[in-house]
Amino acid sequence: QVQLVESGGGLVQAGGSLRLSCLTSGITSSINAMGWYRQAPGKQRELVASLTSGGYTNYADSVKGRFTISRDNVNNTVYLQMNSLRPEDTAVYYCYAVIRYRTYWGQGTQVTVSS
Repeated sequence: QVQLVESGGGLVQAGGSLRLSCLTSGITSSINAMGWYRQAPGKQRELVASLTSGGYTNYADSVKGRFTISRDNVNNTVYLQMNSLRPEDTAVYYCYAVIRYRTYWGQGTQVTVSS
């Protein structure tokens, strides 16, 4: 059974940094892509960053230059380094993995940025 478990969320002041981790387990096939979405209260879930098996990355315009996605292929873990955080980055952040073209989700981790 595929499982994704996020960690690293919390409360940080504006301008600070956090590093989110997404540890996967139960994966027996190649991962096509991994990444992060976020959902703020009253808003739709939006893509933050993605990383394909070929190493291609994609970022939301609002986080370009501040967030960096990376992956540890040995441990099937994906990270999101978040720098220069802003109050508008406050949201629940969800990790996802696309495996054999099926999407799996983590339970989410709360990130709160105070002004």
